[in-house]
Amino acid sequence: MGQQESVATSLADTVREGIGAALAQVDADLARRYPGDPGTRQPVHTVYVPGDVVTAGTLRSWGDQALAALDEHAPDAGALAAVLGLPDALAVEVHDRVRAKLTREPVEDLRIDFEDGYGPRPDAEEDEAAARAAALVAAAYREGTAAPCMGIRMKCMEAAVRDRGIRTLDIFLTGLMGAGGLPDGLVLTLPKVTYAEQVTAMVRLLEAFEKAHGLEAGRIGFEIQIETTQSILGADGRATVARMIEAAEGRATSLHYGTFDYSASCGVSAAHQSLDHPVADHAKAVMQVAAAGTGVRLSDGSTNVLPVGPTEQVHAAWRLHHGLVRRSLARAYYQGWDMHPAHLPTRYAAVYAFYREGLEQAAARLAAYVAKAGGDVMDEPATAKALSGYLLRGLDCGAVDTAEVARLTGMTRADLDALAGRPAATV
Repeated sequence: MGQQESVATSLADTVREGIGAALAQVDADLARRYPGDPGTRQPVHTVYVPGDVVTAGTLRSWGDQALAALDEHAPDAGALAAVLGLPDALAVEVHDRVRAKLTREPVEDLRIDFEDGYGPRPDAEEDEAAARAAALVAAAYREGTAAPCMGIRMKCMEAAVRDRGIRTLDIFLTGLMGAGGLPDGLVLTLPKVTYAEQVTAMVRLLEAFEKAHGLEAGRIGFEIQIETTQSILGADGRATVARMIEAAEGRATSLHYGTFDYSASCGVSAAHQSLDHPVADHAKAVMQVAAAGTGVRLSDGSTNVLPVGPTEQVHAAWRLHHGLVRRSLARAYYQGWDMHPAHLPTRYAAVYAFYREGLEQAAARLAAYVAKAGGDVMDEPATAKALSGYLLRGLDCGAVDTAEVARLTGMTRADLDALAGRPAATV
């Protein structure tokens, strides 16, 4: 170290040291509770398929059905742009990328459903379906045909279905272990959580499974589905979702908003249940603040208006879905649920247009920030973090390419990860 220039101070070192000691526990608590983004790829959507319907060909079937819908109802770039109101400058690029995505990787996250989409069944039937689901997921990862994320949604921890949900999860995870182990893309969803204690119960359940199989502690994480009013505001008037994240003891990977269960629990009539209803916006704002900085991601819900029937009806459903996805993206909900194969064209069209329309401006602002070149916007480190995060999400989903981001910013993926505060990328 070079010689430090002498300056006048008034406080003894013991003052600084005392403050450091007093805040040591706070420092540790901040580091534990708010580790930041995990640096992994977040899927842009979740597709759920009932446990008795899913097959080895489900992913490809969804892609083929989505392509068929696109070919029938918007066969070229101009037609898709006209339906969705895409700018002419984006039409061809978005249309081509959507087709390529539906051909290459139509589903980013598959959830095999044993809850509402499956319903109550005889135990022997659900046992068989859970074992078959494990075999299908294991085979997909083994053969290279898996979606980036795959898993199940079990029944909830309420008394009436608790034992069935636990058994289904046990059969599924045991089947995966018997077929070679848990895949890296494994995702589990715990629905209809009302009390933090139910999250704690899920943690204890997974701890027991890990111990039974000699797995590393904390290996298995899970999503918490926010579908009840009690998951947002408890009987004591406190915000419950933050307590649920804490109760997960580091295992919570994301919070998923359940549009229809939550809306119904608030008394919203069926005709007005939507992810843009005011009760939905309130719940999601609470979720967003509770999850900020924790590394727990957010997912919006779905629309139950399906793009089926004559072209005019399909176009109306596409415009609705596209608008809702765009709305979610603008509100920093980068993931949602899709209910039907024909939702995929508008999911990817909305996502790709979102990242492509802002690509050049975001890249220019980030390059100027790094070069300290100024410009007409004065960005701060927090904004640079958001700009790099925006580019990284675009790269992850295929909306933009590494080469064009490098050309526009002069930066590598590793550079963007560093600016975003992410650890090394795991895609």
